[in-house]
Amino acid sequence: MADSPAAQVPLDPREQPILDQILGAWDNLSLLKQDRSTYIKSHDVLNLYEKVVEQVHLLNVIREEQDEPLEQNRVDYVLDDCFQLISLFFLTIGRNNEAPAVYSMTSTIKRLLDHLKEAAFYSPKDLESISQKLDSMQEIIKRGKASHSPHLLKLLENRLDTCRHLLAELQSSLADLSPQLIPVYERLVSILRSISAANTRQKFPTAEVQSFQDQLREVQATMVDGKFLAEDGTAPAGQHVATELLYRCLGWSELVLARQGSIDERFKPTYDRLCEVRNQLEKLSITQAWLLRETDLYDYQRRLDKIDKSRINGNFEDQFGVKADLHTQRVEPKQPIYAYIYTLVISSEPVSEALLPVFNQLQTLRRCLVEVKRSGGVLSPRELYPYSMKVTLNSCIRMKRRGADRLS
Repeated sequence: MADSPAAQVPLDPREQPILDQILGAWDNLSLLKQDRSTYIKSHDVLNLYEKVVEQVHLLNVIREEQDEPLEQNRVDYVLDDCFQLISLFFLTIGRNNEAPAVYSMTSTIKRLLDHLKEAAFYSPKDLESISQKLDSMQEIIKRGKASHSPHLLKLLENRLDTCRHLLAELQSSLADLSPQLIPVYERLVSILRSISAANTRQKFPTAEVQSFQDQLREVQATMVDGKFLAEDGTAPAGQHVATELLYRCLGWSELVLARQGSIDERFKPTYDRLCEVRNQLEKLSITQAWLLRETDLYDYQRRLDKIDKSRINGNFEDQFGVKADLHTQRVEPKQPIYAYIYTLVISSEPVSEALLPVFNQLQTLRRCLVEVKRSGGVLSPRELYPYSMKVTLNSCIRMKRRGADRLS
């Protein structure tokens, strides 16, 4: 919470006791997150969740008496921190399909949409994936009406509406793009992302970037009189969308080759922090099933928030107020960072942390059996003995744990 925005203290003195209560809840949530000596227990999370929801109800009663809407103060920011962490705890204990889990998902999606809007390049597939996720979150909220606070559900609905508004804005920018041009457009998006990714490597890959530039020229060579043509020889709608992206890609590739991956020294510390976050998330995305505790994502989100808030009107500036050049502004590796966080959140399995080791082993065993089936099956039952023994061993481990829980 140290990286949360600075905010004024409550203007209404009646809000001070509420602030004290949620600060206490925040301290307990932080301690629970840091404790790696044992698995997260559902009842610990649910107790803290109920305490925070109770304070939200009291806060709403006070603010409903106000004639004018109040500016956000410290109560709001601490509440946001609490709900962010509670939401990630719900993912950690395997309650992904309950309403509180939606809170962190909406935050992650909004951050991703904000960055896609700022970067101004994305494919229809990107937006379709996000749209489907928002639909599934809507269903989770509907199912939660019988078991969760209406105050929380209203808050989640508002956050979902914000995401849908942003998504609609991005979709409208691609509305003119004809289906015949979508493959070309998606290829350009892929090349642009590949160039940007290559530009952030420790050793600049000149030959690789030149190969991407050659691919761009191949795309450009398919144009006739400055237009992309369909198979029937007509010019599909949305030419300006595809051609603008093509020339943007060509310009960016030239700039990247000219700079050879060099970063303005004034902004090198910020760039290094972003690369560190990206590398850590990239590693987690590979080892997610075995190493990730979803509450760890809170720290990455706050580190990114702190860097984002250091910008002025969307631009990085040095201590004298001089803006970074175009290359430095665009070279920051934030898009893959937000994409990594989004992927890690939505791919979280609805399995409690205590059962994840067994679940992961069973998943691996299933993949092995599927591969055996694909390669022709087995010649005798004896060949299945190792897999059978593994399943039996996992069952024994689970029974042993249940017995230990009953004795404790």
